[in-house]
Amino acid sequence: MDYLPVEVVGNILSHLGAARDVIVASATCRKWREACQKHLHTLSFNSHDWPLYRDLSTSRLEILITQTLFQTTRLQGLSILMDDVDEFSASTVVAWLMYTRESLQWLFYNVRTNPNINILDICGRQKLEMLVLAHNSVSGVEPNYQRFLCLKSLSLSYVSISALDLNLLLTACPKIEILALVNPEIAMSDAQVTVELNSTTLKSIYIEAISLDKFILEADSLENLHLKDCALELFELVGKGTLKYFKIDDVSIIHLDVGESVDNLETVDVSNFTINWSKFYQMISKSSAMTSLRLWDVVFDEEDEIVDVETIALCFPQLNHLAVSYDLRDDLREGILHYGLQGLSLLENVNVLELGSTVINDVFTQWVTGLLQRCPNLTKLVIHGVISETKTPEECQMLANFTSSIVQLMRRYLHVDIQFEFE
Repeated sequence: MDYLPVEVVGNILSHLGAARDVIVASATCRKWREACQKHLHTLSFNSHDWPLYRDLSTSRLEILITQTLFQTTRLQGLSILMDDVDEFSASTVVAWLMYTRESLQWLFYNVRTNPNINILDICGRQKLEMLVLAHNSVSGVEPNYQRFLCLKSLSLSYVSISALDLNLLLTACPKIEILALVNPEIAMSDAQVTVELNSTTLKSIYIEAISLDKFILEADSLENLHLKDCALELFELVGKGTLKYFKIDDVSIIHLDVGESVDNLETVDVSNFTINWSKFYQMISKSSAMTSLRLWDVVFDEEDEIVDVETIALCFPQLNHLAVSYDLRDDLREGILHYGLQGLSLLENVNVLELGSTVINDVFTQWVTGLLQRCPNLTKLVIHGVISETKTPEECQMLANFTSSIVQLMRRYLHVDIQFEFE
């Protein structure tokens, strides 16, 4: 260690991240203390990293953070995540941000202050490339003044913001590529809750726990769209056919429109979703370049709707990862399955196959057998199932029969790696 340049020591301390560890390490010797003061790049104050933070009084904690921060020069990354900590003095937090803002490239900020401070005023027009903001409020956005010329990634979690200010904030970030919205409190001026966002540079958006009437996103360069745990009457994407990754999980949407041009879609992942297959299929059927399709715990609008393997094989010839599961109802005991095995077309390129069922029985075994026959180049099979904690003798016998059948089946597919995942 004596031969290491002080700059290298600074890089080592930066990888520690947690302020507590940095402080302890910097007390080792004079060189490490100098590295902490002059060559430290990142610093993190997280109440979950060190429970003692919660035992300190707010004023004592403010002093500790202030002393540590003001010993550094030109921090590039700062994380201040103070969950379950009382409100800090606004003037103290402003001093932290003013001291570090000129060199900061990323900021994780979850601090409650009294009164609330406008972080956009403090950190705008600087070098910030990533901003993660939680449990705060944003209002009165002025895109001509509060500009984030370098910001590429923005995350808002449990943030109070109006629909207008949210769109203005995107406008203030001319280089933004990644946006995450987690359970925001959207303030509206009328009874209908509508959010309209516009960005020509946005490439990825993650939306979680939002309940709205309408969400309209105009993004010409969007490649990744992920909706989770949302309730929307209408979601509309207006773009130029750049979407490659589309995932919806536990979402309620009456009208879904991701645009007519979906030729570049590579991954579609749908789970815990009520779906009208004919409409959904029409929406994605032109995605001939799709390589991954997952339909998991999907409920169909029409009970007699069938998603057949023939359709999947013909429309998505490049598919290499297929994951499907079904909910076995009492009236499906003889195999009238949602994912029918009609036709003769093969899934030539599928090398990973995941199959799931709510009930492990002979019908599921037949389904697994049929799909294996349609995947001549398969290398990996994952079987998902649900097993109750209290099993009747009939269920135990059913599971035993399934195990024996799979063992016999896989003797014909020795080149396939098989895995089981049971809940």
